[in-house]
Amino acid sequence: MNLGDLVSSVTAPSNMATSLQIVLLLTVLTLAPSILIMMTSFTRIVIVLSFLRNALGLQQMPPNQVLIGLALFLTLFIMAPIGQDINNNAIKPYTEGKITQEEAYQNTIKPLKNFMLKQTRQNDLNLFVSLAKININNVEELPMRVVIPAFIISELKTAFQIGFILYIPFLIIDIVVASVLMSMGMFMLPPVLISLPFKVLLFILVDGWNLVVKSLILGFR
Repeated sequence: MNLGDLVSSVTAPSNMATSLQIVLLLTVLTLAPSILIMMTSFTRIVIVLSFLRNALGLQQMPPNQVLIGLALFLTLFIMAPIGQDINNNAIKPYTEGKITQEEAYQNTIKPLKNFMLKQTRQNDLNLFVSLAKININNVEELPMRVVIPAFIISELKTAFQIGFILYIPFLIIDIVVASVLMSMGMFMLPPVLISLPFKVLLFILVDGWNLVVKSLILGFR
């Protein structure tokens, strides 16, 4: 087969469609981890944990690898029921040949969409519905291109609200320590150097990790 015949066979309509499907599939598989992360509880969890570390005044402790690992396993814990639902209603029936590819896709998207809609504020949904200029009768008709960005900005807002609440007790400690040092005339001593042990002690005494993780998990129930 010469080069011309090879090019003709590749550019034939049927072969071209197959080639495009393969390219699209590889692209989706490459972006799949990032897409799935943005459609789960990971975003809120990792932002809250980062806020907590900054509120404590610990710049690199715990390390980023630990925070991301903890956020990942908490995400797996929270999303386990949804994963089981997808496995039972989409993956298994499809591999057994009981449903079509389109049905498997719909059975995969439905629990994820329900999860995201449950955590998404109505104002955020309305924003993207209006920007997309679509008319719907109920939320079940919302396309994923509307649900996903609305869910993400809702998660960002929720995470920042939780982060603000986490900052308050540690900020009070910083203010008290700074006031005491100023009253004692110790202007050259950094308040953070004194307040850090007290903030860590407070976090340990109230069993902070337990409270934060429990609140994060219950926030998705």
